[in-house]
Amino acid sequence: MTLATVDWLIVIGFVAALALSAWSMREHARSVSGFLSANRLAGRYLLTVSYNMAQVGVITLVWYFQLGYDVGFTQYWWGYLEGPSLILLAITGWVIYRFRETRAMTLAQFFEMRYSKRFRVFSGVVAFVSGILNYAIFPGVTARFFIAMLGLPAEFTVAGMAIETFPAVMGALLAFAVFMVFAGGMLAVLVTDFFQGVFCFCTFVTVCYWVLLKFPWLKLEETMAMLPAGKSMVNPLGLEDEGNFNVVYWLISAFTLFYACRAWQGDQGYNSAARDAHEARMGQLLNGWRYRTLMLVTVLIPLAVRAFLTHPDWAEAAAPLQAQIAAQPTEALQAEMRVPLALGVMLPTGLLGLVVAAMLGAAISTDSAYMHSWASIAVQDIVLPFRRTPMSPRAQLLLLKGAVLAVATFAFVFSWHWQPKEYVAMYGALTGSIFVAGGGTVIIGGLYTRWGNAIGAWSAMVSGMVVCLVGVVALNTLDGTLERWAAGESGVVLSWWAAVATWLRAHFTGMELSFAAMMVACAAYVVGSLLGRAARRHSPEGSLAADGWFDLDRMLHRGRWRIEGGAEADAAPATLLEKLGFDRQYKGWDRFVAVLTLAWPLAFTALFCVATPWLLWRKAQGEAVSDAQWSWYWGIWSWFILAASTIVMVWFTVGGLRDYARLRRDLRTYRPDERDDGQVH
Repeated sequence: MTLATVDWLIVIGFVAALALSAWSMREHARSVSGFLSANRLAGRYLLTVSYNMAQVGVITLVWYFQLGYDVGFTQYWWGYLEGPSLILLAITGWVIYRFRETRAMTLAQFFEMRYSKRFRVFSGVVAFVSGILNYAIFPGVTARFFIAMLGLPAEFTVAGMAIETFPAVMGALLAFAVFMVFAGGMLAVLVTDFFQGVFCFCTFVTVCYWVLLKFPWLKLEETMAMLPAGKSMVNPLGLEDEGNFNVVYWLISAFTLFYACRAWQGDQGYNSAARDAHEARMGQLLNGWRYRTLMLVTVLIPLAVRAFLTHPDWAEAAAPLQAQIAAQPTEALQAEMRVPLALGVMLPTGLLGLVVAAMLGAAISTDSAYMHSWASIAVQDIVLPFRRTPMSPRAQLLLLKGAVLAVATFAFVFSWHWQPKEYVAMYGALTGSIFVAGGGTVIIGGLYTRWGNAIGAWSAMVSGMVVCLVGVVALNTLDGTLERWAAGESGVVLSWWAAVATWLRAHFTGMELSFAAMMVACAAYVVGSLLGRAARRHSPEGSLAADGWFDLDRMLHRGRWRIEGGAEADAAPATLLEKLGFDRQYKGWDRFVAVLTLAWPLAFTALFCVATPWLLWRKAQGEAVSDAQWSWYWGIWSWFILAASTIVMVWFTVGGLRDYARLRRDLRTYRPDERDDGQVH
């Protein structure tokens, strides 16, 4: 579909506003702390909106569109398994509160403070390799999305020279993201992600209203009823034949939410950008609202696409689209291209421009956040620890920007020449776990135990990395190659590997292999730490308490080491609310917001815990709840979530604008400390 004039005006105006917002931060990002951590001046709503936007890139939406098209509303029911993890994260400020207390700018800086300099460098390498392998497919998925949605040709001509559209679109998107990071570092990422978040949130809410009004619920219900038994989109107990996004997938997802909190470093700048530890905790508390409401669009859009493609009422209009989808060379690529191809045909003028602009915002926000993160890790945690003399702030900033450009170049080349052989969700889970599998237990052990040590950390990181690397190679080896190796054409070793890879692909998804790696890493951390108690030479100078265990108070700046907040933060909990996690920094409005925020997952967790056994009992008695009854429930649920989304959209926009105004005011008087450069002095 060709964009109309009004659509082009929306897109151009949106991109121009982003560029101006990024450029306005250039004067304040000339210090290392400004470039890496936004001078630690971000408020809770600014953090929440921008952080969520960094997480909701085009590739994330493609991931969820594939999920929504396959399993529909059932993902929400089994997603209630995440309720206990969400409650624990919200009440305690799990990981993020203590991490902010360390005042570390990157995760690996914390690793040096807690374990050793050598482990910092090693973990930085693992995080960087995991991150760029994970990120390297983003530009390709994003470019294919826009090419499909806009119906762009395979190539175009400039000055008589034919140019491929795919690399041109990738290059343009990456170049703009590089400009954003160059302009203002983490400050530009934070501010532009906030404005993109507001715009995208408003657009997605609008699209949800359009879907529910354009496609009558009866038609959507008829569409979902067309699926075979065992592949239900409404009945969570009807997923017997779903191999990818089944109950196991959601159990692992719930565990990972808790285990890997802030372990993934694709948006590491947000971990240290909060004004103080309490603002960081409140930002994490509020994160759940946008996730619960924003993700409605990832079910309604693919459901509308499925109706358009399969319902008899739209059969004639959908025929050319069906042919385009069928022409894609692999099943994974068909699943990836299905929604963007349909959106370009389905959306009306005006709304198409809004969606294209919102998707551009989603792409740019993730690109800029990931480039900033992986470049920061490469410089701060791999290059600088090897220097014998400190680097000047100017030289360090130039090196950081060079690393940003290098990450963008690698991603461009990688995406141009390679694409995963499995669903984006499975590839993302497994490549991310190369670091997260070991990183999760190393973070938790480092922040919450005094007995964890460097030997345990090394054991966890190496074991988790090895399991995941084996999985990545096994699940993405070409089928034809495996068949040749299995036939013994390339020797005994490759024949053996072909047998292992074939077995892994037959029995495990990427999600399941990532979980196995996490379990191996946990065991390795505990065993390694207990065996390494005597090897205290691995601990940093001065990090041991008088009793020979690690001094957590010093690292977390508590007690006599406190440099932020009042002494009441160190007081032992006295009331029931304080014992539950609402310490004395929760006052007035904060407590109200916390209780309101927790009421949501508590209510749906209670519903899940009560209803699921009853539903299983009804099914065993031969009186299972019908798909029609489930469809009625999900119809009511959709309108309820949409109404909540509208309220949250206004609430967070107002709060974010207040935080943005305060950020601009504070930046005018802030004087950065040149020694605050992410190194352990």
